[in-house]
Amino acid sequence: MSIYNSEHEKFLKKRKRDKRIICFFQIAIIVVFLIGWELLARTKLINTFLTSSPSNVIMTIIKLHSTHELYNHIFVTVYETFLSFSIATIIGLVVATILWWFPKLAKILDPYLTIINSLPKVALGPLIIIWVGASINSIIFMALLISTIITIINIYNGFMATESNFITLLKSFKALKRQIFFKAVVPSNRLTFVNCLKINISMSLIGVIMGELLVSKQGLGYLIMYGSQVFNIDLVISSVFILGLVSYIMYYVISLIEKKLINK
Repeated sequence: MSIYNSEHEKFLKKRKRDKRIICFFQIAIIVVFLIGWELLARTKLINTFLTSSPSNVIMTIIKLHSTHELYNHIFVTVYETFLSFSIATIIGLVVATILWWFPKLAKILDPYLTIINSLPKVALGPLIIIWVGASINSIIFMALLISTIITIINIYNGFMATESNFITLLKSFKALKRQIFFKAVVPSNRLTFVNCLKINISMSLIGVIMGELLVSKQGLGYLIMYGSQVFNIDLVISSVFILGLVSYIMYYVISLIEKKLINK
């Protein structure tokens, strides 16, 4: 037992050390990049009118904070993303369940799902505005177009990849299809659901930003578009930086859910 305990302690220490090393280099890359960027800007080796600088980005964020505009734009983008993410997840789960339940229907719809998923959604922007109007509806619709189909495909593929021997065993005991779904398929795809959530939150955010670039008067996408129109690169890069932080926080929340599911 003592040998086992010592080996286990060594393993845990090694894993902690590896995590620290990874975390150190992740932070170091960002720090080196920002310092190098700032030095190039201060020595005039790069044109700050075109590339901005970390100090200018910080000043722009402080200015947005002082005028109370920043949080309103962040709230609008997060709200639209969460709304489209929730709708896409529900639709994806329901449709994937229906396709699993009716295999013939899945075969009929398979080529159409592939075609819709491969369509360039940006090109549909003008049509979306005509169909649902230049409002938040267009933004949500754009986000749903981008995220829903891929959610359906991923969840359905996860359902179909469920261990066949387990399903066969349940069928041998005369289990109903409903029992097979809830006792075998769903529990076997907990991590599939989480992975779909990770992809869905990213796709929803991308769709929302694309929609905001087209029609919105609020949100981080609007700030990016407005900054580019008035040639305010500081505002554009500041908005992109904030968008990256928002995206990371959303992804981190999904990762926490994943850890809880793994520990169950």
